[in-house]
Amino acid sequence: MAELIDGKRISQEIKDEVRAEIEAGNIDACLAVIIVGEDPASVVYVNNKKKACEYCKIRSLSYELAEDTTQEELIALIEKLNGDDTVDGILVQLPLPPHINEDMVIEAIDPKKDVDGFSKRSVGALSIGTKGFVSCTPAGIIELLKRSGIEIAGKECVVMGRSNIVGKPMAMLMLRENATVTVVHSKTRHIEDVCRRADILIVAIGKPKLVTQDYVKDGAVVIDVGIHRVDPEENNGKKLCGDVDFDDVSPVADAITPVPGGVGPMTIAMLMKNVLISAKDR
Repeated sequence: MAELIDGKRISQEIKDEVRAEIEAGNIDACLAVIIVGEDPASVVYVNNKKKACEYCKIRSLSYELAEDTTQEELIALIEKLNGDDTVDGILVQLPLPPHINEDMVIEAIDPKKDVDGFSKRSVGALSIGTKGFVSCTPAGIIELLKRSGIEIAGKECVVMGRSNIVGKPMAMLMLRENATVTVVHSKTRHIEDVCRRADILIVAIGKPKLVTQDYVKDGAVVIDVGIHRVDPEENNGKKLCGDVDFDDVSPVADAITPVPGGVGPMTIAMLMKNVLISAKDR
């Protein structure tokens, strides 16, 4: 049976480190969080980020805007925060309402305050290996692997999914850690065969329980980025599942992340770390 990679424990370690550094250095770090509308999942995420800020001794500013807020009004607020020297990070909770162009909003954020690591400049910096903020979920996965004692250098890694938020930056980060990386997606032929080559399989495809033993070689490390609400009666009493069929895969994997409690907590922990980095740079 696979060893569980404990995201809750590791994320707590990182938040404790951030808090200790802020207290020791008397650092006044500040994160501004903007949410437009009342998407239930977004509200939960924003509240979790506020709680993490409070724990880490990071000052948080909350801007809860109406669903009908215009793109111009939102960008004006971002520009105001860009010019506020007391604000170290700006986070716009996605998704935004359909009438707002997400790309234009993300690009409006000062790269020095882009603690989500979503802007073209941040992604470009990652791709050429220069300083910049890294998208929090992929950065969190690197920490999960390292702090679990899993060697990355020289390993064959397969990333399932090519999104701008997870798949692409994940592949670049694994390359930076000297893994040999393959990205597979919906158009990849013989996808199970490719995945079975992986020493480290990272799954971010957005389809519940798609990955079974057919995709996983014996002794692989499996990182499940997905999270889905499901009928507990069909999921051994659990309300959530990932992109990986945990019960099917865990007997053959060497290590695996659970859902919940794996990758999820790491995203917010790495956000806190990025805010600290921004505050120190300032």
